[in-house]
Amino acid sequence: MKEKEIKTLIKVCDYEELSAEDRELVDAAKAMTRSSYAPYSRFHVGAAIRMDGGGIVTGSNQENAAYPSGTCAERTAAYWASAQYPGVAMKKIAIAAWTRLHKDKSEPDEECFQRLPISPCGACRQALLEYEALYGDIEVILYGLDCVYVLPSVKSLLPLSFTEF
Repeated sequence: MKEKEIKTLIKVCDYEELSAEDRELVDAAKAMTRSSYAPYSRFHVGAAIRMDGGGIVTGSNQENAAYPSGTCAERTAAYWASAQYPGVAMKKIAIAAWTRLHKDKSEPDEECFQRLPISPCGACRQALLEYEALYGDIEVILYGLDCVYVLPSVKSLLPLSFTEF
């Protein structure tokens, strides 16, 4: 029997250490949490994708009582980007989440963002990976109040990926 070790490079930084362009992308993801429809989980997620050429496409999670009919912020943004800009590469995605669960109603919204970054669910990782397989690496920026994680690609989130179709 052989063993394989899989390592993932994650840069950990403060929001202020991001470039102005990356802060703009994170801010767009944070803003999209406000358009989230999450009456069941009360977990509001926003995503923003920087397209090749510089444009930003955004999305938020949209829940539905007919679970699992809703969709995550990452797929909302990716599908919108692909539909509106067919053939254009997605270069970066930023993701942010907040909730008032376990928070006092008097706390400012900014304090309700997750302390540590959250990462996409498995379905979103696979959907994003397929766009990455088509167009090249998509850098991943995961926002948290205490720190930001920057990963070089979606594949780094899903190292044993399925890309043979």
